[in-house]
Amino acid sequence: MDGDGVIDITDLAAVDPSQWPPVGMVQFIARFGDLLPEVEARRLQGVTLPLSQLRLEAPVRWPNKIIAFPANYHEHISEMRENVISQANAKGQGFFLKANSSISGPADPVVLPPVEGREIHHECELGIVIGQRARGLSRNKARGVIFGFTCLLDMVIRGREERVMRKSYDTFCPIGPWIVTPDDVPDMNDLTMRLWVNGEQRQSASTRDLIVDIPEMIAMSSAVCTLEPGDIIATGTPAGVGPVRPGDTLSIEISHIGRMDLRVEAGAVGAHPVWNALKIATLS
Repeated sequence: MDGDGVIDITDLAAVDPSQWPPVGMVQFIARFGDLLPEVEARRLQGVTLPLSQLRLEAPVRWPNKIIAFPANYHEHISEMRENVISQANAKGQGFFLKANSSISGPADPVVLPPVEGREIHHECELGIVIGQRARGLSRNKARGVIFGFTCLLDMVIRGREERVMRKSYDTFCPIGPWIVTPDDVPDMNDLTMRLWVNGEQRQSASTRDLIVDIPEMIAMSSAVCTLEPGDIIATGTPAGVGPVRPGDTLSIEISHIGRMDLRVEAGAVGAHPVWNALKIATLS
């Protein structure tokens, strides 16, 4: 991006937008260092497309994995305990993986499955996009493998079922509106994130309040699994989570990164008897 214009570098990246699986962006991220001189030369040509005439898709549609850190803000842990969902924090609990198919983009709706009697909550988070393969990183080397940052929403069905299932419905991981590279982020440890529902602010926090900070998240993740270009790490949500309903508009904004406004719609697919278990247990 250059101001309000978008520079088309599809040919430089050698990406076919119709490719399946859609791993073109992952390949571009892996080759970014080699392509950067050509990208910069293209930028200097000054030929842009107006952003207002484009439909933005999820900036990474097919990452190798989404790594998510739960319970990573003390105030969020407190509010969950008040709702009788006790849990350890991310420092002692570690991370979980979220289905790649839950990714959607800034122009896509959040589609709520028909799970009667359950609340579906918003969770405002920062997404960290990995830029190169890495394993066993120290905190000091973690910053060097970051390709960029993006806004991320971690939608979740509240309950006691496995966390991965409750967070993996299609459209339950909107990311965007783009990726901002680290050179345009003054301090990744002091980014302010906010979330609104229908214009009412629900969440506000800073990455300086994280229990497990960004370098430690990368170190912990890479201790367990090889990080690949395009992998996404979700940093965890601050306090203020709450239910969303069809017709709502969710807005997420992170300083120096960007903003997404997402409409919420009712879906027709997703009901299953597994979601009745908690209700039956409660009634008994």
